[in-house]
Amino acid sequence: MRAIQQIDTDDPRSLELGDVDKPELSSGEVLIKIHAAGVNRADLLQARGAYPPPPGASEIIGLECTGTIEDAGDTDYQVGDKVGALLSGGAYAEYVAVPAGQLLPIPEGYSLTEAASVIEVACTVWSNLVMEAGLHEGQTVLIHGGAGGIGTFAIQVAKALGAKVAVTAGSEEKLETCRKYGADILINYREQDFAEELKNSCDVLLDIIGAKYLKQNLKALAKDGHMVIIGMQGGTKAEINLGVLTSKRLTVQGTTLRSRSPEAKAEIVADTVKHVWPWLEDGTVKHHLHGTYPLAEAAKAHEALDSGEVTGTLVLTVAEES
Repeated sequence: MRAIQQIDTDDPRSLELGDVDKPELSSGEVLIKIHAAGVNRADLLQARGAYPPPPGASEIIGLECTGTIEDAGDTDYQVGDKVGALLSGGAYAEYVAVPAGQLLPIPEGYSLTEAASVIEVACTVWSNLVMEAGLHEGQTVLIHGGAGGIGTFAIQVAKALGAKVAVTAGSEEKLETCRKYGADILINYREQDFAEELKNSCDVLLDIIGAKYLKQNLKALAKDGHMVIIGMQGGTKAEINLGVLTSKRLTVQGTTLRSRSPEAKAEIVADTVKHVWPWLEDGTVKHHLHGTYPLAEAAKAHEALDSGEVTGTLVLTVAEES
């Protein structure tokens, strides 16, 4: 099969389409003929050598895809079924093998390309905001990077739950995107101190920045607040004031989706489909697909995402939708 390979490990943009072996199935897996693959910041990190796949996972980049089942193996699926998949790797290719528990139906009304833009963000947002932090009606949530793929989706899920949503973004244009999706409090981090604006008011905080924002995040959290760190764009090491942590009874949690066990991923997938897919299908939550690139132009897609100019998500198209 054809797949994206990194030709030079020192050059994260040396992504070229080449020939590799088609994956072989293990028990409980299906083989998907890929139509489209989502592009995520984790993919950029892997190309830089900073986010290797878990042991036993495909070395090929890509954490989500949609397509049709080519081989159903020993599962209850049928050849030709259209599905989405949450992956540990392997999406930047023509075929991928995936445990059946990590398959998702295509939301009604969605094309395979559109569906490829929501799988990873939906599972990430639901598992962290709700399954981990317990976000519910009447609470206030702060979402950093509100105009990105995670951010635009998280805003909508939080609003659907009945929460009040604050966001940070770096331009008025990006804040307008956040407003369009329902954000209540818009903070330009280049001009405002979000910690002062939101001091002691946030019940839940979804953080993609990490070390750079730690002190401010703790200040913004309300008593019994819960912060979930899912990214470290602002560094990995910071000093923490334990007095603030204990006096406000705060929970600071770091999570990652990729390295979880197949059983844990299956649980997240099932809960996400149960709760979020109805919102996708009735329009309560919408995809924000910024643009598409052919698979051979994966490097250009990475460059675009890395530029900071993208709102929402990017998708690589691999094959025509049948």
